[in-house]
Amino acid sequence: MNIVIESARKAAGQLLEPHFRAVLWKSLGLTILLLLVAWIALEAAISTFLTPFLGPWPWLATAIVWLMGTGMVIGAIFLVAPVSAMFAGVFLDDVALAVEERNYPHDRPGSPMAILPSIWLAVKFTALVLAANLLALLLVLLPGINFAIFFLLNGYLVGREYFQFAAMRFRDEKDAERVRLANSGAVFMAGLVIAGFMAVPILNLATPVFAAAMMVHLHKGLSASDPYSRETKGRVPA
Repeated sequence: MNIVIESARKAAGQLLEPHFRAVLWKSLGLTILLLLVAWIALEAAISTFLTPFLGPWPWLATAIVWLMGTGMVIGAIFLVAPVSAMFAGVFLDDVALAVEERNYPHDRPGSPMAILPSIWLAVKFTALVLAANLLALLLVLLPGINFAIFFLLNGYLVGREYFQFAAMRFRDEKDAERVRLANSGAVFMAGLVIAGFMAVPILNLATPVFAAAMMVHLHKGLSASDPYSRETKGRVPA
């Protein structure tokens, strides 16, 4: 448990460092741009196809435009977190490298993922965050157990995916899976911390950056006691 708390503390303390802020601004900027383009496209579609069709009933056209406008606002708020997670997922190697250079300068640096696996990882991160948001909405109907289900399910899923990302900078997929299973308790507890981070509005926009940094710290700590680890081979003398 101590290693999880320490990993979370280190990750939280680095959120405002330049490399982390750069990833946050890039992901948020691209998210806002994408949502703005989608908004303009939907407005154009309504004006071109729907409004003329409802010409004989102007009151109905106005009501639908207002309803769709409200829906777009709610949808934009709902989609900011998962869409920003998608863009942030592309830059997670930058976060991991910044953590390694800042906190573990004498260890062998990790290898960034190839572009296609990186995109696939970003898609999976997006799906996880989107599922978490949908689950949060659906669980409103189940008072009493909603929070428990949210944290347990997302703690497992998010912990698994982000730890795999950190581990695969130094290991192949099979070895990363071995380390995760051998330390499943710590990885799950770390996932619960990240799930708590995801549950806080506004703060959840930084979830991918926080989670990636935390899991890099956790993987480093666990690798120190792993007899099969090749991570510190080639360590640079202090």
